[in-house]
Amino acid sequence: MRRRRQDPPRRRYRRLTVRVLVEYGSEAGPQSDLATTLGAGGLFVATEAPLPPRSPLHLAFRLPGSERLWKLEGRVVWTCESGMGIEFLDRSAIAALARALEAWPAGGDGP
Repeated sequence: MRRRRQDPPRRRYRRLTVRVLVEYGSEAGPQSDLATTLGAGGLFVATEAPLPPRSPLHLAFRLPGSERLWKLEGRVVWTCESGMGIEFLDRSAIAALARALEAWPAGGDGP
């Protein structure tokens, strides 16, 4: 079934507005910036120096209120003046993160 142009895009995973420090490494070297939106499929990193689309990344972050360090592989899928959209690539890590985010209380401080 084709989507009509005015239909909003459907997201596969719940997205949360967050402030999470993300450490990431690429061919450009190690960096860290804040993620402002997070879902099991990826996140948005606010940065004044976004990497080019298709850049592979190693990412690490902790969800607020959690001790678990999430380490994921990703790639840049889009950029804008204020940052870059990152897609996670590891299906098992995506599934585990999806479960953690579903347990996140609506309007709460974290799982």
